Amino acid sequence: MTQFKEKSQKHEENINAGLFTYPVLMAADILLFKSDLVPVGEDQRQHLEICRDIAIRFNNIYGDVFTVPESYIGKTGARVMGLLDPTKKMSKSDDANSSDVVYLLDEPNIIVSKFKKAVTDSENQVRFSPDKPGISNLISIYSSVTKKTVAEIEKEFENTGYGAFKTAVADAVVCELEPIRKRYEELSKDKSYIDGVIKKNAQIANEMAERTLRKVEKKIGFPE
Repeated sequence: MTQFKEKSQKHEENINAGLFTYPVLMAADILLFKSDLVPVGEDQRQHLEICRDIAIRFNNIYGDVFTVPESYIGKTGARVMGLLDPTKKMSKSDDANSSDVVYLLDEPNIIVSKFKKAVTDSENQVRFSPDKPGISNLISIYSSVTKKTVAEIEKEFENTGYGAFKTAVADAVVCELEPIRKRYEELSKDKSYIDGVIKKNAQIANEMAERTLRKVEKKIGFPE
C-alpha cells in the first residue's frame, strides 16, 4: 500500500497496528452501510480498491450481501499538495510544519500568511505545468474553490505576478472556509445540541450497521 509505505518511512519509530489495519477498517466503514458512491481523494483510490476486492470476494463466496462501491473523485483538488513542498500531498497529520497545511478552522489571517509563503518558481507566470508543481498546485486549489477551469485561471492572471495570484487564492480559500469556521464556533457553544446529534445519528448508524452485520453472520454460519 502506497500510503503505508509513505507513512512508515516518515514515522519509522511509530509503525503501529493502526497504520497497518487502516485500509480494512476503512472498508468496514464503507461496507457496513452499503455505500454505493464514496467521495475520496486520489490518495485513497488504492484503499477503495481493496474495499471493492473484499466486497466482491465475499459476495462470490457467500452470496450477494455487500454493495460494491464506486469512487467519486473530483476533477480538481483530488490530490492537494503541500504549500511548502508541492511534491508531497498536503497532510493534516504533518506536525513538522503547519505552514505546509491549510486547516478548516484556520483564522483568515493565518490562511493568507500560509499562501503568501507558498513555494512557486522563478518564472513568475501563472501557468499549469508538470515542471511548475508549486504554481500548478495553487491553480488546482483556486480552481477547486472557484469552479473556474485551468484555462480561465491562466487567462485571468496572465498579466499578473505570483504575489497577486497568491493573494487571490488565499482570499478564495478564506471565502470558502470562513463559514465553516464560524459555524463550528457557534455549534461548539451548544454542547447539548452536539450531544443530541451524536446520540441520534449513532443510533441510526448502529441500526444500519447491525442489519448488514446480521446478514454477514448468517451467510458465514454464525449462530444467532
